[in-house]
Amino acid sequence: MKIECPFCGKRDHSEFTYKGDATVARPDHSEQDLDRWNDYVFQRTNPKGAHKEYWHHTNGCRKFLIAERDTVSHKINSVTLVQGGGK
Repeated sequence: MKIECPFCGKRDHSEFTYKGDATVARPDHSEQDLDRWNDYVFQRTNPKGAHKEYWHHTNGCRKFLIAERDTVSHKINSVTLVQGGGK
C-alpha cells in the first residue's frame, strides 16, 4: 500500500505508523462520565468501505495525516495534513 504524503510524495506504508480512527471524537477533559471515556478508548467499529484514519509519517517528515482509505481494497482516496500538527 502506498500513501501520498503532502510533503514527501508517494511512499510505502512501512514508512508510516497507524495511529487510529480519525472519526472518533475525544470527550472533553472535564468529562466525568466513565462510560463515555470507555467508549472513546475501547469501542471501535469495523467499517467496510471508505474510512478516515490517522497516520504518522514516522520515517519521513514526521507529520500527522488523515488518510481516507477503503478498508476492502486498501486504496487511499485522499490524504490531508492534521491541522495543529498532531493527534
